[in-house]
Amino acid sequence: MNISLQQANQALQQAIDKAVEISVPVNIVIVDNTGYLKAFARMDDALLGSIDIALQKAKTSMLFRMDTEAVGDFLQPGAKAYGLELTNGGLLGFAGGKPITINGQVAGFIGISGGAITQDAQIAQAGSKL
Repeated sequence: MNISLQQANQALQQAIDKAVEISVPVNIVIVDNTGYLKAFARMDDALLGSIDIALQKAKTSMLFRMDTEAVGDFLQPGAKAYGLELTNGGLLGFAGGKPITINGQVAGFIGISGGAITQDAQIAQAGSKL
């Protein structure tokens, strides 16, 4: 299953609604199961430097089919995969990237950046369930 444009826009809107609720302007990226951009929003006043971070979070989640903070466990100094963050154009191992599920199946991935890590995680969570 691959996320449709309508579904991507729904996930985007759910994330925007959460970001507005907690007053955090962010960049939101939705990619399909192959990591290609499906939808994007840069909220007013969102940091420009966070655009690439949001994209990398979505791609990291896609490459490993899990939340980015779970990928982060493999990237820590002393972990068996330390240094892995330098592969695939750069991996990000902190919260804000998640699989998007539709009826329990992974259909795409969301990446959020612009707030504190806990805020990015809340917003990603809001956009990850359709």
